[in-house]
Amino acid sequence: NSEEVKNFDKLLEYTDLVMLDIKQINPDKHKSLTGKSNEKVLVFAKYLDAKNVPVWIRHVIVPSITDNEEDLLELGKFIGKLHNVKALDVIPYHTLGVHKYKDLGIPYRLENVPPANKEMAAEAKSTIIKGLKQSRI
Repeated sequence: NSEEVKNFDKLLEYTDLVMLDIKQINPDKHKSLTGKSNEKVLVFAKYLDAKNVPVWIRHVIVPSITDNEEDLLELGKFIGKLHNVKALDVIPYHTLGVHKYKDLGIPYRLENVPPANKEMAAEAKSTIIKGLKQSRI
């Protein structure tokens, strides 16, 4: 709504950089992973681009969940259409926080998912960059 947009605009006047996590570009897989649509995140990314607010995109590689080559290419194509991206971090998923969920009695949705490694993240980043370049041709 227009009141939210006014509030965002006011906040963005004082914002030098937005670190934006895009967990999954595929809408169905995003909803399965997070329980929510990715629409607001993607609309916000486009809004930041229109406002020329610098963005640092972050994507976590979770084995068998966010590492699909087609999805990574699509993520790259989406990022390639933005003109305000200053950095791209592709981060390997780790299990260091699993015990916190157990201590709090909260079910951990990624139970039994193995951690990713730096090589997996580097390979995924290369695929994302390939998609980014495809979108700019």
